[in-house]
Amino acid sequence: MSKVAIVTGGSSGIGLCTVLALRSAGCQVYELSRRDVDIPGVTHVRTDVSDEEQVRSAVRFVHEQESRIDILVNNAGFGISGAAEFTANEEAKSLLEVNLFGTVNATKAVAPFMRDAGSGRIVNISSFAALTPIPFQSWYSVSKAAINAYTMALANELSPFGVTVCAVMPGDTKTAFTESRRKSAIGDDIYSGRVGRSVGRMERDETNGMAPEGAAKFICRVALKKSVKPFYTIGMQYKFFALLVRILPSSAAKRIVGLMYSR
Repeated sequence: MSKVAIVTGGSSGIGLCTVLALRSAGCQVYELSRRDVDIPGVTHVRTDVSDEEQVRSAVRFVHEQESRIDILVNNAGFGISGAAEFTANEEAKSLLEVNLFGTVNATKAVAPFMRDAGSGRIVNISSFAALTPIPFQSWYSVSKAAINAYTMALANELSPFGVTVCAVMPGDTKTAFTESRRKSAIGDDIYSGRVGRSVGRMERDETNGMAPEGAAKFICRVALKKSVKPFYTIGMQYKFFALLVRILPSSAAKRIVGLMYSR
């Protein structure tokens, strides 16, 4: 019997490629996002992941159709950039409602079905920024660090029920995420142009980053693995950086990130 998978934010970028990878792997895939999309062989359910009741209703619909939910990939999210000092609380809360609480809403909706079934896999899409918070993208980094913490706690809570939880932390990836980032240059004169230079460097890195299809294939393999560890990075370069972050003094890690994104 083919596995039933839900992917949030699957209308573009890594999310869309993950939908296609899971479909190619033989899964019955349901895609949840606000944007109406037509993907052959995939069922789209229009859903705002920041609306808990909408998410609950969408997940109930999937379970009514399939009588099971085997996989949840929490991918929905967006980025904002700008000096933390000048980022409006409303902007930060808007990001957290999608990036963090969108993940929470979908997870809470599928958890009872997975518990009752005695099995399930939840894959949260985090970011390498969770390990190395990026200056002038502080709130995006905060949202992904929170997802990592949520993942680790949830993995222990749900493991007695046969439900496994993990997070995948992609690095720079070439997608429309770059163009859709909400950028603010407020205070850049005070910061001597460092806001613009930092975001420009990040966007260049993303433009030259990994293809979303490669990231999606990795996520698909993790979603279908028999067992998982809590956290995954994609690619030897980022695995090496993750090791450095663990073994270097925090002051050294801060200095390296500062040289890259804060000059």
